[in-house]
Amino acid sequence: MDYEMDIEPTGPQVTVREAEPYRVDFKLSSVDLAFANSLRRTILAEVPTMAIDLVEIEANTSVLPDEFLAHRLGLVPLNSKNCDQDVEYTRDCDCENHCARCSVTLTLHARCTGDEVMPVYARDLVVSSERANEWVGSPVITDAEGKGPIIAKLRRGQELKMTCIAKKGIAKEHAKWAPTAAVGFEYDPHNNLRHVDYWYEEDPNKEWPVSQNAAWEPAAAPDQPFDYDAQPNNFYIDVESIGNLDPDAIIQQGIVVLQRKLASVISALSGSGDGDRNGIAEDEDMMGGVRSPDAYEPPEGIDGGFTAYANGATSAWGGVGGTTPYGATPYGQSGYGF
Repeated sequence: MDYEMDIEPTGPQVTVREAEPYRVDFKLSSVDLAFANSLRRTILAEVPTMAIDLVEIEANTSVLPDEFLAHRLGLVPLNSKNCDQDVEYTRDCDCENHCARCSVTLTLHARCTGDEVMPVYARDLVVSSERANEWVGSPVITDAEGKGPIIAKLRRGQELKMTCIAKKGIAKEHAKWAPTAAVGFEYDPHNNLRHVDYWYEEDPNKEWPVSQNAAWEPAAAPDQPFDYDAQPNNFYIDVESIGNLDPDAIIQQGIVVLQRKLASVISALSGSGDGDRNGIAEDEDMMGGVRSPDAYEPPEGIDGGFTAYANGATSAWGGVGGTTPYGATPYGQSGYGF
């Protein structure tokens, strides 16, 4: 006997629509808008990567200032495979300055000896120290010529010699640690929920054509009553990597970071962490006390009454009650409604 059952899927559903080496386009469904947008923001700003953070310039006879070169070097994408697990943040490392556990050292030495202009590319950056794994810190080379981004151009006799320290960070600290070039995000392409008001001159349908995502869900019928309780549950996300991490790794690490942040919130609310539900340590002695003193005591050497916050007392500026240098306040005798 055959049984036919319609089983509704439970939990988030992902449909991969396009997958390329540096880009993935997928549909996320069975989630709410808050979760989808939180994932997008986490992918943009909180997935850790590697980037050059310190530059020690030994020689620079090019036409570019030192600060200009340091800025360009910081924006060179570096391989960040498994850096989330293998590399420590410098602030969390036990070393005095930097070490193989929390950084990667790269050197750049180029000198033009010919009459032609000599470009200096990211491929000229050489890893010169131990590192957490065999990939992390290497310049990302994606072009067919195998050169990478251009750093500078040198004429005859000009030279660049510098040491670069790459560290782990997130884009919330600086954009150079961003793992993505862009993250496309759209929901409700037909605007059935009326979350968007289109400005138009004559016909909004012609002036605002729908996107390609409109083919993945139906449009509401013109005579259909509007559902004020409807919520979006299909989200179209397009993640474009710059090469330091694979697109699937970016999404997976974004989920891990989001889980950690939610776990910390749950721990704080439940009181199972180091703090109480307000995030304040239960032992007030360790925090130096969390209450203000019951009465104000003026510092030694300062003569004169009480603060303006005391009930019916002389104010800090010499007035009585609600009297201030600007006249009586409209808030009552003390000036604060007491």
